[in-house]
Amino acid sequence: MAAGSGGLKDATAIVGIGQTPFAKRLPEDERTLACRAVLAALDDAGIAPGEVDALASYTMEETDEVELAKACGFGDLTFFSKVGYGGGGSCATVAHLAAAVATGQANVGVAWRSRKRGSGPRPWTSTAVQLPTPAQWTRPFGLLRPVDEIAMLARRYLHEYGATRDHLFNVALACRNRANQNPAAIMYDRPLTREMYMTSRWISEPLCLFDNCLETDGALACVVVSAERARDCRRKPVYVHSAAQSLPAQHHGMVNYWNDDPLTGPAWTAARHLWKHSDLTPQDVDVAQIYDAFTPLVLLSLEGYGFCGRGEGGAFTEGGALEIGGTLPVNTGGGGLSEAYVHGFNLVNEGVKQLRGTSTAQVPGASSCLVTAGEGVPTSALLLRS
Repeated sequence: MAAGSGGLKDATAIVGIGQTPFAKRLPEDERTLACRAVLAALDDAGIAPGEVDALASYTMEETDEVELAKACGFGDLTFFSKVGYGGGGSCATVAHLAAAVATGQANVGVAWRSRKRGSGPRPWTSTAVQLPTPAQWTRPFGLLRPVDEIAMLARRYLHEYGATRDHLFNVALACRNRANQNPAAIMYDRPLTREMYMTSRWISEPLCLFDNCLETDGALACVVVSAERARDCRRKPVYVHSAAQSLPAQHHGMVNYWNDDPLTGPAWTAARHLWKHSDLTPQDVDVAQIYDAFTPLVLLSLEGYGFCGRGEGGAFTEGGALEIGGTLPVNTGGGGLSEAYVHGFNLVNEGVKQLRGTSTAQVPGASSCLVTAGEGVPTSALLLRS
């Protein structure tokens, strides 16, 4: 669908991606890391910084538009937006740029995420913001961290559907195996075994050390232009085929207390919109980058986005289904569990690499990729195609 014809389908494309190294501790500040990732993405696309006229980022991004625009030498900006909810915002930043470009509000958009989560503070440790209204119903009862909240959902899921820790291990193992193929991944040279997983310490039962994402310093960025412009760029275009955001009715972040069914999270709402505006179905997806701050989120997302039936997410992971050559290869760069945790933006860039054919764990002939943002919070998703 062409730009201006009433929809976003294939009207825009990601034409450049960039990233800094990932580490537990990097010496540069977040603004410097952001600039390096953005300039790398523009160079990848063959587009001069002065042509950038649109920006999209997360509300939790510490580097603002003014700082980035001055430091990188952008031209006049005609569109800029911020998306809330941390990991839920990754895909939405690209979707906002796609909408701006498709409707003529901008020509060259850049989305980015820069974090020093490895060496910086944890967001939930700030006493000044510890008790916003939703948190008054969780923090006083011991749900102090995101892992504590997701552990409650995980326990309920295991109880209701008979899933086991082996199913969670399947997720962790698939991500680690792909990281072991990716020299940029923090866990590149650190294989994972079932014994290591099963004997690791609890972080919040039933979630152990390896059910949790990494804590990472690093930055990533991507460049979005019109499909017409994309044909003249340096790299093979990766088209934004469909995009969605979701904040379900009566949602309560992480724990979903007020929903009739806490295990039917934002992924289900996002998926309905995503597939409605797509020519593809879940069965047409060659590879998926599924947000993996915690292993249970992958099971919930597999169900929400329609790859298996309700309660079947655990069983879906069996028999190497998430590995290369399996039913649905996932998180082929290692994901948040084993490559880097940068609020899911590495999943966007990995999706682009897969459809360019340049991933370190390439799915042969991949022409479609689902990328999801954080399940359990207001979320977003992209369906990319080559």
